[in-house]
Amino acid sequence: MTTQSNSRPNIIVCLVDDLGFSDIGCYGSEIRTPNLDRMGSNGLRFTQMYNAARCCPSRAALLTGLYPHQAGVGHMVQDYGAPGYQGYLNDRCVTVAETLSAAGYRTLMSGKWHVGGHYHPPVPEEGWDVGAPGRPTPRQRGFDRFFGILGGYGSLFNPYSMMLDDTPINAETPDFYFSDAITDHALQMIDESAGMDKPFFLYLSYTAPHWPLHAREEDIAKYEGMYRNGWDALRTARHEELKGMGVLNPKWEISPRDEDAPPWGEAPNQDWEDLRMAVYAAMIDRVDHGIGQIMDRLGQLGQADNTLFMFLSDNGGDAELFMEDTDIPVPSVFAIPTVDGRQTRVGNIPNLRPGGADTFMSYDLPWANASNTPFRLFKRWIHEGGISTPFIMHWPDRIKQPAIIDSPAYISDITATCIEAAGAAYPTEREGMPITPLEGESFLSVIGGQWTRQQPIFWEHEGNRAVRVGEWKLVAEHNGPWELYNMDEDRTELNDLASGDADRVRQMAALWQGWADRANVVPWPANPVFPGFRMMGRNAHIAGAPSMPTPGDAPTR
Repeated sequence: MTTQSNSRPNIIVCLVDDLGFSDIGCYGSEIRTPNLDRMGSNGLRFTQMYNAARCCPSRAALLTGLYPHQAGVGHMVQDYGAPGYQGYLNDRCVTVAETLSAAGYRTLMSGKWHVGGHYHPPVPEEGWDVGAPGRPTPRQRGFDRFFGILGGYGSLFNPYSMMLDDTPINAETPDFYFSDAITDHALQMIDESAGMDKPFFLYLSYTAPHWPLHAREEDIAKYEGMYRNGWDALRTARHEELKGMGVLNPKWEISPRDEDAPPWGEAPNQDWEDLRMAVYAAMIDRVDHGIGQIMDRLGQLGQADNTLFMFLSDNGGDAELFMEDTDIPVPSVFAIPTVDGRQTRVGNIPNLRPGGADTFMSYDLPWANASNTPFRLFKRWIHEGGISTPFIMHWPDRIKQPAIIDSPAYISDITATCIEAAGAAYPTEREGMPITPLEGESFLSVIGGQWTRQQPIFWEHEGNRAVRVGEWKLVAEHNGPWELYNMDEDRTELNDLASGDADRVRQMAALWQGWADRANVVPWPANPVFPGFRMMGRNAHIAGAPSMPTPGDAPTR
């Protein structure tokens, strides 16, 4: 591998899972992320990078440069019988790996796939038909090497649907930890590439900090007791940090505590709540450690300066409960025994210590509200808390002046940027069939200059919908009315202007509908046969709320 600074760069896109806007140090967090902080301080930090609100749609958009529905993954990995909601990457898109491979790149993936059909537990006795029509694997969509899981979540100590290239594998020792394995395999792939006369593209897709709350005890120990002051104090502290860093405009007030979160002073089991957030922080800490190992290895190979590294999350913090009386009908599907045969206790069980391999918990709505500071709502929603991600762009050979970038951008723009940085050409067909033209817009020119996205940004997920045009955002919750916000004045969406600007609402709603018609969006639910996948109500997160799925439905995550 050449060390010439004028050669094409290596490219690493690091996507983490369910990380909130303020969950890393250089975006206001108390969580120790020195490696990401260093890259943020020496690179570009975007304040208005948007994802697609949920894991599968965001991955589809990132991998293809399209809107998720255009790639066939408008919701999750179930096939609803509609082109935009088939649950796997369709034949009318190309992946960034396919595009860069054609341009001479070695293409590598370590982590979570989750755009190739249904792989949720329980594992069928006959096994999954891996690689069959409707179940494309990373190796079938342009990646030379793959380690990771085909599904979307599971134990970090004993994952299911794990593959090494085309071979199913399992965790074999009790000290296996998936985040570390993702890092280790990425390092091996980088080492292999060092002897090849071509640059590499690495899609580094950690499952952390998605539930379950699983972390190593030495990492938990760093944070235990840190959250004893609760979520209200944490939100305030992070908001002040974000303003002090220049990531947030001081005129943007913090959104009120979510209506489903109690004041910290009224929260029961506060020691256990502190532990839940401590485990969540430990999961992020471990990912940052892995990123540091990867950058150190690139430095040893003389490739750190000519590696374009980009970091983001697939959606905002996740408010999903994980208790037996909520919207997951059969929690026992997650009760996969530990590697050494212990039974897993599934659910948010107060006074049971979270973090170990024999537990399966989430950190819940109030902490997710803190993760998304200062914004409203969460993963699955299209308000800012669901779609805003930290985004770091680091490239020492090209970025000479660190900066904070306020221009709005969308996750598919990352794909277009990778293609331009690699000197690749986006194809017009795949295997002789025409493909959907690229929707993303490269922001490579933001390095040392200015960049403004030319086209509006659109969203739809579970009937939640939005469009962003310049400083204006039109947004609606499922079956709710349109809300209108001026994002320059009110990024935290506290002052709905819809009633006073009906003409703008009509114009933007028509713009959204035109996009929906061409992008394969259909009214939600996309298939009424799947009633369990309707949007959860605003209060469905709280204990005792009505369950949405009916018995026998697959879990919605």
